[in-house]
Amino acid sequence: MDPLPNPAPLASKLRNTLIRYHSIGDGEWRVAKKTKDATVWRKPSEEFSGYLYKAQGVVEDVTNRIVDHICPGPYRLDWDSLMTSMDIMETFEENCCVMRYTTAGQLWNIIAPREFVDFSYTTSYEDGLLTCGISLDYGEVRPNFVRGFNHPCGWFCVPLKDSPGHSLLTGYIQTELRGMLPQSAVDTAMSSTLANFYSDLKKALKT
Repeated sequence: MDPLPNPAPLASKLRNTLIRYHSIGDGEWRVAKKTKDATVWRKPSEEFSGYLYKAQGVVEDVTNRIVDHICPGPYRLDWDSLMTSMDIMETFEENCCVMRYTTAGQLWNIIAPREFVDFSYTTSYEDGLLTCGISLDYGEVRPNFVRGFNHPCGWFCVPLKDSPGHSLLTGYIQTELRGMLPQSAVDTAMSSTLANFYSDLKKALKT
């Protein structure tokens, strides 16, 4: 088990990585799934043998409230159907923490429940916010879970210029689920999970 990293350089590196993903040209992405709430694209990841996914959709709410629902905190467990538990293990500053969370089994339990330990960082970006994270090798793995690993991931949330009560939410996700899994099952699950994330979030914000 690694010791906890120094949060400041890790946060800075993570933010820069996400901004680089955000500048990748449209031509490098391939559409993986499209729903009324979101479009999901993918491209080969530079970090591991799977894909970097990009998801984007317009959400009817202000940026701060949307990010409050996404970043580590009490809201997330209430509405995210994939997340089954979440604990804040360490808090460095108000916008920086280490969290451990578990996810439900997927695809009729072909993908068993997973556990992740992530460093999470939320910061300003243009007129909105960026909340991002990366997994750490920290803490004991609990029984009955496979420890997954999130390579740099994050959500950019910025108000629409012509409609300030709406925000453009763009996510970059590259999750290594680990364990013995067929890659096709992982790819199907990722696209659907990201599309569902938007519909679940929209429902939560309306309540």
